[in-house]
Amino acid sequence: MFSKETYMQRRALLKKTIGSGVLLFLGNDEYGLNYEDNAFRFRQDSTFLYFFGLSFAGLSAIIDIDEDKEIIFGDELSIDYIVWMGTQPTLKEKSAGVGIADTRPSAAIMSYLHQAVQRGQSVHYLPPYRAEHKLKLMDWLGVPSTRQEGSVPFIRAIVAQRSNKSEEEIAEIEKACDITADMHITAMKILRPGMRECEVAAAMEAVAKSAGGDLSFPTIATINGQTLHNHYYGNVVKPGDLFLIDAGAETEMGYAGDMSSTIPADKKFTPRQRAVYEIQNAMHLESVKALRPGIPYMDVYELSARVMVEGMKELGLMKGNAEDAVHEGAHALFYPHGLGHMMGLDVHDMENLGEVWVGYNGQPKSTQFGRKSQRLAIPLEPGFVHTVEPGIYFIPELIDLWRSEKKFTDFVNYDKVEEYRHFGGIRNEEDYLITETGSRRLGKKIPLTPDEVEALR
Repeated sequence: MFSKETYMQRRALLKKTIGSGVLLFLGNDEYGLNYEDNAFRFRQDSTFLYFFGLSFAGLSAIIDIDEDKEIIFGDELSIDYIVWMGTQPTLKEKSAGVGIADTRPSAAIMSYLHQAVQRGQSVHYLPPYRAEHKLKLMDWLGVPSTRQEGSVPFIRAIVAQRSNKSEEEIAEIEKACDITADMHITAMKILRPGMRECEVAAAMEAVAKSAGGDLSFPTIATINGQTLHNHYYGNVVKPGDLFLIDAGAETEMGYAGDMSSTIPADKKFTPRQRAVYEIQNAMHLESVKALRPGIPYMDVYELSARVMVEGMKELGLMKGNAEDAVHEGAHALFYPHGLGHMMGLDVHDMENLGEVWVGYNGQPKSTQFGRKSQRLAIPLEPGFVHTVEPGIYFIPELIDLWRSEKKFTDFVNYDKVEEYRHFGGIRNEEDYLITETGSRRLGKKIPLTPDEVEALR
């Protein structure tokens, strides 16, 4: 944890921003994998971690601004728990470590909330993303699950506070990025034809675990990089394959790293692989050059897309004016996702609060295919931490669909695209901090250019 003072200052700022009412924080519970006692890895709710710092199951908290009270609700360990799981500090001792003196049993939260409602206080809560959260809100506040949208002032206050990372947060994120880089470098060194995808995924997970952390999200390690979120690890790597990795480490405190790399199964890229890889590299490098305070990240996304179109025109895969192609959405045949997202205590930071608040400041998102997947669009600010991850993919099903619909024939040379049908996908990704004057990459450098990748092979 950070110091007690850090959590006290965070809560004080939140209270000042909201001004009145009761703020309800739902911590996470243990969650059974296939029966109750065989649980998934426990991960505390990130907003609970941010304001209260306690990574233990079964906790909830209230900040009563009007009554000037901060309370953590939970139960002390039973002897049965201690016998099976070992002892811990008491709840009062844990809470004192984050500046909370008032602790009460779990069951007491319902009566506290009922009394607050009877007093006419507003009870603010965040959009629930877990089943137990929804059940608790129904039980404690009588709010049906279909109406649990959350309090917009509460959401906006938390987004404003968590978006700009403090120096101690940046140091923790950088630690996660260093471990993440080691994961990717390990994979680049060991990958060989004949290996199974699961062997590479296991080697990367070992790096994260041996550093005292865990994975920040399920690893992507695949010869089918054209499938954007591919979590299947059953294929054998063959000569001529491209191997796409998207993986990140999470520190013990819950901060995330997130990087991607694309590696040839052989020692060298084929000429065709290298040509497409160079275009993706240009997208990435031009995007990084553009990073600075004040620039809307949607503008950087559009820049990356125009760079891609120009490169694909040189290969004969696209044609026409690049700006028009991007405006119309033709680029999304090869680039169907966004350029990046905020990162911190969540690998997609605060995504449970809603992308429209985190990445768009309440403005509506585009509905255009490809562009609608851009998670971050607002002007960048010092203290923002986000990913840069352009990609190029050849998705047979998408190619067939658009060709059958005669879609974007002014921009796409479908006959030429057919020659790349089984190419796969390429994505490389780094994590950046926006500074007062520009940006800074976080974490160790992983090989990025074709020459750098081949040098490690």
